Amino acid sequence: MVSKTSASKTKTKPPAKTPNRQHSSHPSTDQNPIPSTAHHDAVQSQKEQQTLLNIFSNAFAAVLSSDRFPTLLQEIKQALYRRDFGTAFGKEEYLETYAARWSPTRALCYASVFLGIRHYAEALDGPHQAGEQPGHAAERASMSHGREPSGADEQHQGHDRDGETRGTTSRPESQSLRMLCVGGCAAELVAFASFLRTTNRHGTLTLLDSGPWAHVTSLLQSAVTTAPPLSKYASAAARASNEALLGAGQLDFAFTEADVLGLTQDRLAEVVGPRPQIVTLLFTLNELYTEAGVGETTRFLRALGRVLSAGSLLLVVDSPGSYSEAAVGKDKKKYPMQWLLHHTLMQNETSSVHMWERLESHDSVWFRLSEELRYPIQLESMRYQMHLYRLHKNSSD
Repeated sequence: MVSKTSASKTKTKPPAKTPNRQHSSHPSTDQNPIPSTAHHDAVQSQKEQQTLLNIFSNAFAAVLSSDRFPTLLQEIKQALYRRDFGTAFGKEEYLETYAARWSPTRALCYASVFLGIRHYAEALDGPHQAGEQPGHAAERASMSHGREPSGADEQHQGHDRDGETRGTTSRPESQSLRMLCVGGCAAELVAFASFLRTTNRHGTLTLLDSGPWAHVTSLLQSAVTTAPPLSKYASAAARASNEALLGAGQLDFAFTEADVLGLTQDRLAEVVGPRPQIVTLLFTLNELYTEAGVGETTRFLRALGRVLSAGSLLLVVDSPGSYSEAAVGKDKKKYPMQWLLHHTLMQNETSSVHMWERLESHDSVWFRLSEELRYPIQLESMRYQMHLYRLHKNSSD
């Protein structure tokens, strides 16, 4: 739990012991067991976490102090309780309120998850040659000092397409990590920026969501690339050490307002681009199953496998337990989200041209916040499920 900045510190009972991470007990559609590699929390230092919280408190200071903030919170909570995601994320003022209230904890959690899969992400650094395995690419990238930009990157840095908002920073091509976040924007942007700082990388981030996140992402992009404001009484040492989370040109990002389920496969391929990357569905997959149904979501996941480059990673994080269930068929029988995901990715009809490898799968993980952290309003720890897959393709695909 994070204390309010204006509240005095109070003693509380120590948090309950973190439950053991267990793999799904639902039947698997393949004959291979889930990898036994345990998911290790890679929690940042308290100073690093406080830096991220400060980014949110500075970017949304006006939102947090608004008289309408409590009312907007209640309206969003009611929509989320009804699982009416279209309403909850349909207005700009709702998104600002959501980002100020819930995205800070999510950002810290996602930053921890990203660091926990760092060894997989490192295999995506640098260019990949046709048919090259991710491990070979990582080895070669460590010996490479640079590369020529592709036509896709030149287009990415050109004029905006309709509905797309771009960051103003540019970045060199060497040691660049690419990430596509489907659904959600605020926490993803800050967490990815934090990962780039921690690992001293450049990155390209594409945010794709049907909600009007352009203003929120613009605020946060500015916040992660601009030194935070200081009090006029700040010491000379504080002023000298004050710096932005990211350096100039370290992050290239674009936001596209679009329904991912409404994209044609060609348009999805255009959004994805030709290079291996991390695709995230962070508290999004259950929303897709709920709002659009299992059929539409399944078609999207299959299309994603067809358009992504070999070696790409698919990271899914969502609510654990019964909240993440989807109804299937006329009898509305409910299935766990992770079972539907695995069933879709591992079906034999897709394996002839591409195959997903399950790297990690965890039904319940706790992310706990230190009581020493400070934020204008109270924040809480969170629990999530996490699943990570890597894409393999035949050379003819």
